[in-house]
Amino acid sequence: MARQVGARRHVIVSGDDALATTIVEELNCAGIGIVQLVTDDFNDADLAHAAAVICAGDDDARNLEIALLARKANPNVRVVARLANDVLREAMAADNGPGAILDVAELTAPSVVEACLARNAHPFEAAGIDFIVWRAEAAHDATLRDLYGDLAPVAVIRGKNSPTPGEVVTCPGRDLRVNAGDQTAVIGTAEELAARGVKVPRPTATRFRLLRVRHLTDAIRTLRNDVNPMFFRALAAMLILLAGSTAVLRFSYRHPPGMTWLDALYFSTETIATVGYGDFSFFHQPTWLRIFSITLMFAGVTTTAILVAFIADLLLSRRFTRSAGRRRVRRLRNHVIVVGLGSFGIRVVGDLTAAGYDVAVIERDENSRFLSTAAELDVPVIFGDATLRQTLESARVEHARAVAVLTQDDMVNIEAGIVLREMLGGLDGNRRNLPLVLRVYDRTLGSAVAQRFGFEAVRSTVELAAPWFIGAAMGLRVLGTFSVGQSSFMVGGMHVGTGSELDGLPMHELSTETRVIAITRRDEQTQLHPRRDARLRAGDTVYLVGAYRELLATLRKGQPPQQTTVGEDGDGERYPEAATG
Repeated sequence: MARQVGARRHVIVSGDDALATTIVEELNCAGIGIVQLVTDDFNDADLAHAAAVICAGDDDARNLEIALLARKANPNVRVVARLANDVLREAMAADNGPGAILDVAELTAPSVVEACLARNAHPFEAAGIDFIVWRAEAAHDATLRDLYGDLAPVAVIRGKNSPTPGEVVTCPGRDLRVNAGDQTAVIGTAEELAARGVKVPRPTATRFRLLRVRHLTDAIRTLRNDVNPMFFRALAAMLILLAGSTAVLRFSYRHPPGMTWLDALYFSTETIATVGYGDFSFFHQPTWLRIFSITLMFAGVTTTAILVAFIADLLLSRRFTRSAGRRRVRRLRNHVIVVGLGSFGIRVVGDLTAAGYDVAVIERDENSRFLSTAAELDVPVIFGDATLRQTLESARVEHARAVAVLTQDDMVNIEAGIVLREMLGGLDGNRRNLPLVLRVYDRTLGSAVAQRFGFEAVRSTVELAAPWFIGAAMGLRVLGTFSVGQSSFMVGGMHVGTGSELDGLPMHELSTETRVIAITRRDEQTQLHPRRDARLRAGDTVYLVGAYRELLATLRKGQPPQQTTVGEDGDGERYPEAATG
């Protein structure tokens, strides 16, 4: 059964989680009719006249079933399905037809990785050209043109020197004046950035592995910390017993030819170790020496038993510690701590390890299905509650380079973030300001948390992923999403259709919250950063950057009026599929 919000030119949406709800809200705001699928029955959803089917719930099995049924019922409908399982996603994407098969973790993990590593550059490709979004603080009061020349501004976040601190200016003009300390984001190629004196670091990272000497030092320190303090006393008692027995036997054993120092040491050792071979007899020795040998036997058994017990305790404790990851984490320096080993957390862990960074994971569920993946990545896992200081301390927060709190519970993430902020406040130097990234599903809650508690990197996976699903459902080409401060931006490409609202429109009449970075035309060279007086025309492929709500509305304007749905209406009129960029 379906709950219908709009019948004609509609999109069918299944799922009841935050992502599906956001998609429905955004499509409604864009004026697109929605049919929410409550069951797997398409009878009331009018699939034949649907523009797209979006399977956005968090259940892979249900998403797969609906996607397959929709594709079977209507081969021409766009099917946009959310699948976290890599095997299922690859199999479906191989022959999906119109639409897309997407993974939320894959789409949004890069934003978290960039925040963890405090990267100022976000690369993406458009029109066959590699672009970079560069974020930096304004060094002094000036216009954006003075600071960055012809580079395309994306956003400005006003700083403390501005009359309106915290204000976000989206896609400002180059003549906007900024104050020293304002956060700015501009787009250009690596060559254009280099011409302005901006050196973009290579995407590959230096691997922050410890030197061998440090490994050895840390291993010795770890061993010392793991050993029971009584072990050293027992070992000292055994050594004293061994040395005393060797000296007594060397000078007191009378049976010809007596004992050399080596004989005395050998006999003392085999007696204390309880493996006596009968090499020497005490039958003809003085009574006191025979009593001494008896005492030596009992003392040897006792000290050996104690030492074996301590060694067994050490080996077992180190085994359990290794399984919990705590011993291995003690060796780490400059590592990234990831809290939460779900589908999103493991994706972030994989991206960080692939980039060459040490990672430690805190996970509450000892039966997490991603533990085997973490083991394959050679990443230590600490089991515990990340909202407790002792758990965070065991991950060596004081030596970390960043912390990402990525559990599936917003409240847990916020609580852990507050505890971490208090812990970091007690550290010295740069460690106090190490990046702290929080995953918060709810966009409104995330903004409120960031403002109230001063978190600078709150990421909503829903806000970052929703544009991909909506764009694919509308037949649009989404090239990427990224964050500037707490605001999300999208990069998209659109085909300007004949007779569309954009056909013949001058650039300056486009939305002020979008920025055209390139235009490609048939048999012409790609235009980078076109001027405001340039006109769009049918057949152009336009690449834009902007706030995703505004950008999606702009992208829709590039479609011919009749190309909005797939199928036939009740009067038999045919609506062809929308063109894609």
